[in-house]
Parts: sequence; structure tokens; C-alpha cells
Amino acid sequence: MIKNIDNFSFTPLPVGVGGSMSVLISSDDAPHFAMRKFIIKKEGNVPLHTNSVEHEQYVLKGSAKVVIGEEQTIAKKDDILFIPAGVPHSYEVVGDEDYEFLCLVPNLEDKMEIIS
Repeated sequence: MIKNIDNFSFTPLPVGVGGSMSVLISSDDAPHFAMRKFIIKKEGNVPLHTNSVEHEQYVLKGSAKVVIGEEQTIAKKDDILFIPAGVPHSYEVVGDEDYEFLCLVPNLEDKMEIIS
């Protein structure tokens, strides 16, 4: 299977400001993992929340203040993040460009819970 990013549409995130997501590889395509692309617009954010599945992320563009549990850092292009299941995390875009990243998750139910 080969797909092209130009053939995908993005759905606005139900929380935060300026975020959207597209599922690039779904559970219909692959048995174990899904691949999603997120875009958080300049000056946007996703509030502190938890997910019931782990996340592996690769930053494609931009930078954001990212909180993962007790750790806070500025994530930028080519950084790789691991977010364990159930650990609170958030994103706040910094700088003059959108923050874009790929996010891989296991093909399990992903319950999101907002903390703040």
C-alpha cells in the first residue's frame, strides 16, 4: 500500500485551539498500529489530557512547549517523543510556524480525558 499525503483531509480537534488531525494508516489498513498526522496552527494549543494508549511521535515542522508528566520541553523538528499511556501531556505552539507531527498509536480503543 502506498498513499500520498495530498489525498487526505484534516478534521479539527474537539479540544484546544487550532489543532487538526488526519488518520494516514488506520486499523483497516494495518493490524497493529495506526499513523496519524497532527497540525497545530501557530499560536494554537492542545490542553493537558491523558490517553488510554501510548503515543510515539516524530516532529515534522515547527516547535511547541510540550508537557509530558512532570517533564516540560520545547519540542522541535526532528525530535522524537514517547508518551506512555495514561500520562498527562499538552502542547502549546511557540515560534512563527505551525507545529506538525506524526503520531503512531496501537490499534486499541483510545480514550482521551481532559485534565485542564
